[in-house]
Amino acid sequence: MTEEKKITGMKSLMELYKAGRGPSSSHTMGPEKACKVFIEKNPDADSFKVILYGSLSKTGKGHGTDSVIKKTFGEKPCEVEFNFTEANLPHPNTMDMYAYSDGEKIDELRIMSVGGGRIEVPGSDLVETPDVYRHTTFAEIADYCRKKDIHLWQYAEEMEGPKLRPYIAEMWEIMKSCIRAGINDEGILPGGLEVVKRAKQLHGSMHIDESPETRENRMVCAYAFAVSEQNACGEQIVTAPTCGASGVLPAVLYYQQKKRNYSDERIVEALETAGIIGNLIKTNASISGAECGCQAEVGSACAMASAALAELFHLDFDKIEYAAEIAIEHHLGLTCDPICGLVQIPCIERNAVAAMRAINAVSLSSFLADTRKMTLDNVIQVMKETGRDLAHPYRETSEGGLAKIKL
Repeated sequence: MTEEKKITGMKSLMELYKAGRGPSSSHTMGPEKACKVFIEKNPDADSFKVILYGSLSKTGKGHGTDSVIKKTFGEKPCEVEFNFTEANLPHPNTMDMYAYSDGEKIDELRIMSVGGGRIEVPGSDLVETPDVYRHTTFAEIADYCRKKDIHLWQYAEEMEGPKLRPYIAEMWEIMKSCIRAGINDEGILPGGLEVVKRAKQLHGSMHIDESPETRENRMVCAYAFAVSEQNACGEQIVTAPTCGASGVLPAVLYYQQKKRNYSDERIVEALETAGIIGNLIKTNASISGAECGCQAEVGSACAMASAALAELFHLDFDKIEYAAEIAIEHHLGLTCDPICGLVQIPCIERNAVAAMRAINAVSLSSFLADTRKMTLDNVIQVMKETGRDLAHPYRETSEGGLAKIKL
């Protein structure tokens, strides 16, 4: 596990929401970024070697980590080695990188892919970005917003400045494009499991006697499947907060926009609100499946979607907090056990279930917020502790749970 660090602030939402190719923010986007950093650091190297440890080694083939690494180094040769035995690691997604010139090693660097496409270098500020937010708990943020009479999205824009809104608007356009592509796509997902793409079928399979409630479930699921299937195919998605959980938030918001005619501007505000929740989880717990299980990925995405929807509905701070808290609380202990290391089973269905659960969490919060006993900050801390207590095979290693089943 990563060493405990003193939390002094939070990073930009532009580090939480990232556009890139799937299927995994930890296993493809993070390593790709690490390679680019190392290449820039060693422009005179003529060859490289990368050793993958922990989850990066055990599910690297399924996620295509080795392929991404070799593509990133381009024409310069790169040997990729999978180390399945090393246990004393600073993070489950650890990689060692070596640069060579004329056969002699000229540099080495250990990098960790810590979730959401973000990387860290132990003992170095090589890729460290400055904190943007000085508040690190929901209680602090809510108190600040109440005193200034502003919304969470206004807080985000105040802290980040004028660059945030156009950036989030761009992310929303990519999310919408991904859904549109997914609901018109057919065929078999790559990887060997022979999983059939089902977003198009879900989107067009209206029953004659379909109730409004059933239609809502079907459409939300269709949108979640659309993004998740695009992610599994290595197409462009937006981390929300990760590739593996990228279908939850856009599915909920796209459905609501279609249903209630929300403007793109309102959706951007909802995404900024969701981003604050995701940032709190990333800062105080984890959004890495290898570190804390799927509760950190799909659970976090569900909390973000709940907060976003509560913002769209103009609910107050207590109800936004309660909706996000419900979402996390009922994902606590969720394992990350993808079959064959592919982000397909159970990941795609799990995105759809979490999207529907987010809508239900908001409904509950709107009625019951005045009776709640738990805070969002408490539940985030419990998520962190629960993740640490999960047995290693249940944290994105394809060694336990569903991942043991041979199809």
